[in-house]
Amino acid sequence: MRFRLSTPLRYSQTLTLAALAGVMVAIFIADTVTDYAIAAAVFHTAVILIAARILPPRLVVILAVACVALTVLSFALTRSGSYDVGIVNTGISIVAIGVTTYLSLRLVAAEAAAHESRERLLRMARVTSLGELTASIAHEVNQPLAAAATSAGACRRWLEQEPPAIDKAIRAADRMVEQTERASAVIARVRGLASGKPPQKSAFDFNALVHEIVAMARDQIERHDIHLRLCLQESLPLVMADRVQIGQVVGNLLINAIEAMAISTGKERELDLIAEVEGPGFVRFCVADKGPGFRPGEADHLFDAFWTTKKDGVGLGLTICRSIVETNGGRIWSQNNEEGGAMFLVSLPAAAETVS
Repeated sequence: MRFRLSTPLRYSQTLTLAALAGVMVAIFIADTVTDYAIAAAVFHTAVILIAARILPPRLVVILAVACVALTVLSFALTRSGSYDVGIVNTGISIVAIGVTTYLSLRLVAAEAAAHESRERLLRMARVTSLGELTASIAHEVNQPLAAAATSAGACRRWLEQEPPAIDKAIRAADRMVEQTERASAVIARVRGLASGKPPQKSAFDFNALVHEIVAMARDQIERHDIHLRLCLQESLPLVMADRVQIGQVVGNLLINAIEAMAISTGKERELDLIAEVEGPGFVRFCVADKGPGFRPGEADHLFDAFWTTKKDGVGLGLTICRSIVETNGGRIWSQNNEEGGAMFLVSLPAAAETVS
């Protein structure tokens, strides 16, 4: 155990030291004027306990030595009582002072080590959080960038035709602009989510949002020969949430379902997107696929960070989805599809003015 007093005492520590010195003198006087049978010197342990909490370790040791010295001096000056009893009580007091000093300093050292360990863990957590944020942004931005790349390819094909399909190329270029703007918005929302900022809630048409996300994923749906069924309840109440963030959730669940069915064989590839009223004040959205579904035990970990069933997956998509949904006042859960495959369900709050 190393002791050092490399910095001067603070004003409060100086006052504490003076007060403890006064208490030590009082204990010395009480121990001296009473007979040998009264072990008043044992109260020096209280001085050590207080000093260990406030003063540097080196000063605590000095105080302990002073307490022992005062105890011995008090024994020498005491003139009443049984001398043998006085020797025993003096020995007990000295042992108590020594043991209390040792244990107090060990406790303080252990607390300091624990504090240092907590600080190291906090620094590691900050680094880990930075890595998670980077992975989150990369994961979420990948979708709009992939859609922009698809639109760029379509734009090029239209322009290479003879004669060039200018109108279609312009529409493809417009889609690229929309996707890059969406990528920028996603970055801003993910960073805001990671920093604890509240979502930018507003009332919006959930069915219109679903149609937009489906249009973005249309190429992948057709490429994998998936039969998509939209069951969107008419006159659905407006949803009160952050539209960009909820769009991330819908897009993530849709892409997950497409990828799940893309690797399945021997099954009819059907995908149902359902939006309906869920009781008073809530709208429920369901993505039901006919992919491989969940293996035993998988459902318990689907929303855990960095846990994934995909070969090249990051394991953050569903974690981000849950964080977004809960931040916007909703909930998300999963279950097996009775017709085979998986179902993900999202419950979102409806705008108050649209709830009858």
